[in-house]
Amino acid sequence: MSTQVVKRIVVLISGSGSNLQSIIDACESKLINAEIVGVISNKVSAYGLERAKSHHISIEAIDHTKFNSRDSFDAELMSVIDGWNADFVILAGFMRILTPKFTEHYIGRLVNIHPSLLPKYPGLNTHQRAIEAKDTHAGATIHFVTAELDGGPVILQAKVPIEKKETSDSLARKVLREEHVIYPQAIQWLCNGRLILTGNVAILDGKPLTERGANWV
Repeated sequence: MSTQVVKRIVVLISGSGSNLQSIIDACESKLINAEIVGVISNKVSAYGLERAKSHHISIEAIDHTKFNSRDSFDAELMSVIDGWNADFVILAGFMRILTPKFTEHYIGRLVNIHPSLLPKYPGLNTHQRAIEAKDTHAGATIHFVTAELDGGPVILQAKVPIEKKETSDSLARKVLREEHVIYPQAIQWLCNGRLILTGNVAILDGKPLTERGANWV
């Protein structure tokens, strides 16, 4: 067991929380040297909140529709996160565009997973866009979050083949399976101090990562 200080992480979700579950499992098995001190959803009905409750993790539902601006919502979000003294903030299917003030507040401590091989297909409907473009592969990308939407430095990617009769649903399932593997790995690097952000460059074990991130087989 690692003798390093156990890091405190907060996970932000909007939906079912399957990536949250993979992170919970990795923390409980000590793959990640961290404690999830809180889970926040912008949707009260998000099933991921139930997942967190079943593991005795503190939860907070902050309904974004109750706020008159992104700034006021993000200010409340920051207040809750900082109240938990979080070392890192993990976006796991959090479907909100964050303000520059928020991303700057957590720069180097904020990571996201996106269901495409960035820089291809930032935003929504990534799987259908990849199929329509007749790409041979799709995948997922973990990246540091900056003010640019889905544009922060890449940490790690996983690639899956797009079959001839692939649908967006079948492709989404294949990609999600890979997400559940690579996200805990990247968070482990972050919590062990192996992964840092310097300027606008992701550094792993003292070496700058390429635009595709770390090698992953």
